[in-house]
Amino acid sequence: MSDPLRPVARPRLHERVLERVRAYAADAGLRTGDRLPAERELAQRLGVSRASVKQAMVILEVQGLVEARHGGGVYLRRDTLDAEPVEQLVRRRRLLPDVLDAREALETKLAELAAARRSDEDLAALERALDTMRTEIAGGGHGVEGDRLFHAAVTAAARSALLAEFMREISGQVTESRTESLRQPGRPERSLGQHRAILDAIRAADPEAASAAMRAHVRTVAQVRLLAWDPREFDET
Repeated sequence: MSDPLRPVARPRLHERVLERVRAYAADAGLRTGDRLPAERELAQRLGVSRASVKQAMVILEVQGLVEARHGGGVYLRRDTLDAEPVEQLVRRRRLLPDVLDAREALETKLAELAAARRSDEDLAALERALDTMRTEIAGGGHGVEGDRLFHAAVTAAARSALLAEFMREISGQVTESRTESLRQPGRPERSLGQHRAILDAIRAADPEAASAAMRAHVRTVAQVRLLAWDPREFDET
């Protein structure tokens, strides 16, 4: 049983820096494309070390809220710096490798089966999903809904009730991995092209090519900034 009088957890210093930077961006009316003050200036104004500021910037970058340009400062990629709690980010970092392993195992087989079993209606659903994703991206979005529809259409075309059930079981984690991947710079357009390659193989009734195209796609999904982030490097103060 936990001790009700255990020491109260204090926010780590970089988390307090995050809150101040978030408030500053809101008060200053910063929007997408605007630049944050330099690390040195932030450290001086907040009275903390540059290391703590850098840690806060890394968390914002991992979450796709800012972009650090080499030699050019840090710029907002969204109109707000509202971010998920660091504890939740750590949880996703821990679970993501297993989720990606499961996706590769399941979705490559689903693509293989879809190429062998798809109907004209399945092909039409896949095309509609690509159209949705393309429209989202053209409007400045990440294409998350089109991506979801595409993978759902591949699952439906495979006609495997058990594999579909497995996918439903991990749907929440898959959604997180999808969002994580699609907010990487340049990723939505790349994913759209990979989806086209998967659809072309399914249309050609080529199970081997469909499986290979899906494997290449899922391995691209695994290339995210979050997995390069090591929370253990962060301060404990």
